Amino acid sequence: MKQYYLLFLLVLSFSIHGQTVEKSLVLRDAETNLPIEDVTVYILKTKQSLLSNTEGKVTFMLNGSSNIQVTHSSYIKVTVRSSALQKTDNTIYLKRNINDLDEIIVTKQHPQKILKNLVDNSAKRLTVPARLKVYSREFFKMDGNYTYYNDGLMNFQLFGKNKNFKSTILVEQNRSFGLVFDQINSDVLGYNLNDIMQNYYNFKYLGPILETGAKKKYDFLIKAYSANQDYNVLIVTPLDNNKDLKDDFKIIYDWKKKLIIEVNTSVSPMTIAGVKEKKAVGSKNIYKSLFKSIYRLDGENYYLVSSKEEIGFERIDKNKTTDIEVRNYFVTTNFSNQNYSYKDSEVFKDKTLYNKKNTILSDYWNISGLTATEEEQAIIEQLADRTN
Repeated sequence: MKQYYLLFLLVLSFSIHGQTVEKSLVLRDAETNLPIEDVTVYILKTKQSLLSNTEGKVTFMLNGSSNIQVTHSSYIKVTVRSSALQKTDNTIYLKRNINDLDEIIVTKQHPQKILKNLVDNSAKRLTVPARLKVYSREFFKMDGNYTYYNDGLMNFQLFGKNKNFKSTILVEQNRSFGLVFDQINSDVLGYNLNDIMQNYYNFKYLGPILETGAKKKYDFLIKAYSANQDYNVLIVTPLDNNKDLKDDFKIIYDWKKKLIIEVNTSVSPMTIAGVKEKKAVGSKNIYKSLFKSIYRLDGENYYLVSSKEEIGFERIDKNKTTDIEVRNYFVTTNFSNQNYSYKDSEVFKDKTLYNKKNTILSDYWNISGLTATEEEQAIIEQLADRTN
């Protein structure tokens, strides 16, 4: 009887360790207890990347044990063993890596020249060819109401050479809820998926401050990044004599490896206030615009982890104004330097997913790499109910 009992325990043990379980992490600041957004969580066993939402939360499925790397440019890196996550929901507190106050760095070269070298070196260093499994999603809001939602799981095969990157796209799954009204230009919606990766890998969003005349339009400043001694931060702000709508830029980079880690752009309220309001029919008055991309260096591999774009504007119509807001997210859930095989008929060639027929094979959004917040989930369910 004892032998049968021991055999039962052994089988039970293998069964438990072989189970696929759902785990959630909530990342919080150790001092303020506030949730931390845009933390990269990397599961070593499955090589899956996740990004924390505004609630600081990520959710993933795991079979067996694995080390979990938790990184953020402003916090000390933490590695957690999955076996230490005893609960379904687990809180991890991250400590800020504060050394000294931000120190202005004086350089022999103009900061713009340093930025150009950073872009050139980063573009050369990006791992290509490569395969990126990407989860994308978009919220569309018109006149204060959410009217459309889309998300999808795609494979991007990247190839080409430095500054001549190309990509092939295969759509695994996607779903769309809500309505796109006829008066909304389709260009407003979504990424242009045919060139989005090329833009990220060419650092196209830094174009305005790489131009020759940018020194007369922007102020360039380099500081030591107090949150991480291996990083510097390059801050570029529009000069006061410019009345055009120009972004503020913050580029975090590894000054030893000369690689860009993070790109942030936004139009400040002061800049928006100084721009003359447009009144011509068809014109747009932007009141919110931001962009953020994060890159990961993992051994020999260097690739895009995530991007986020938000824009809000009032469009001047003939007899009224239309308020439009769009939020786009892009997360690389898995990276591989291996090519995948496909048929030409499987290649996705449209600009966006919004007009593609729903293809739902699994609850991919639950383990997508970007967990929906409670507010976002409520919006999605409401639009799904309205569509059905």
